[in-house]
Amino acid sequence: MRAAIFNGPRDVGAGELPDPVVAEPTDAIIRVTLACVCGSDLWYYRGEAPHERGAIGHEFIGLVEQVGADVRTLGIGDFVVGPFAFSDGTCPNCRAGFQTACTHGGFFGGNGLGGQAEHIRVPLADGTLVKVPGSGHSDETLRSLLALSDVMGTGHHAVASANTKPGNAVAIVGDGAVGLCAVLAAQRLGAGRIIALSRNPARQRLAREFGATDVVAERGNTAIEAVRALTDGVGADAVAECVGTGDSFATAVGIARPGSMVGYVGVPHGVEVPIDDLFHRNVGINGGSAPVRQYLPELLGDVLAERIDPGRVFDFETDLEHIAEAYAAMDERRAIKSLVRVAPAA
Repeated sequence: MRAAIFNGPRDVGAGELPDPVVAEPTDAIIRVTLACVCGSDLWYYRGEAPHERGAIGHEFIGLVEQVGADVRTLGIGDFVVGPFAFSDGTCPNCRAGFQTACTHGGFFGGNGLGGQAEHIRVPLADGTLVKVPGSGHSDETLRSLLALSDVMGTGHHAVASANTKPGNAVAIVGDGAVGLCAVLAAQRLGAGRIIALSRNPARQRLAREFGATDVVAERGNTAIEAVRALTDGVGADAVAECVGTGDSFATAVGIARPGSMVGYVGVPHGVEVPIDDLFHRNVGINGGSAPVRQYLPELLGDVLAERIDPGRVFDFETDLEHIAEAYAAMDERRAIKSLVRVAPAA
């Protein structure tokens, strides 16, 4: 099959990999229709995090082509969304709503389980994949379904982890796809004021269309002062940190009011937790790798009812043969998020 292959830093291209096969009775084989590049993939692309040579990518939607003997909830031809982690749905951590910590699970993107490919093997298919009801969905809907595989659920996890309540002033640090989806999630949860931190005019516009009431273009201490000025000097009631750098984390903590929570979902690189500041201002931190599978059913319902349209974060599109351009566009910030068309939906 054709697939994106990670050959090393700055070197991702289309190539041939063996077709996946059912290896366990709980597996399913999915024919991928749409995939995409994640901001976290750029850590590997830039050489800032290790990645094995071979398959890459963890966001996909597609059609079930084969199922193992023990798969009970899925059939051939079902259209499914694949969250970025696989999980059995039955272990104590899954039952608690944290499928990314499944005792029998793992993550797509390596070990031959790359989502930027014509086909992918999904372990623990019953606990992992979510079937999409209906058929003949519009391209707009398909794009939003793809966003549910990671960024929409991750943005939701950020604001949920920050204990966002109706009427709250919520600040979002990060204007990538996750940050923009966090804006949409904050609006969905009834935030009264949504402050997006962004310096990019196109991303600022989308943030406002997703529900941001204010945009702060400053960074560092100046950004902290600007957010406090918008919140009567006290800071935001809830903060979503959606980048993962030391600077973004420091800003997120700095704009949080005393007694509030910072929900963090950016994969941390070079982050030092300012424990003294947290202690003296009673600011908490909560979050981590988003249990997207937990949120998928409710978010799927909102997409199909056209209450949310997270697929708008895809502003660059190509096919699998030009996967290198999909990475370059995001790396160079010419794109918020790159969509990869792999095969027709039906």
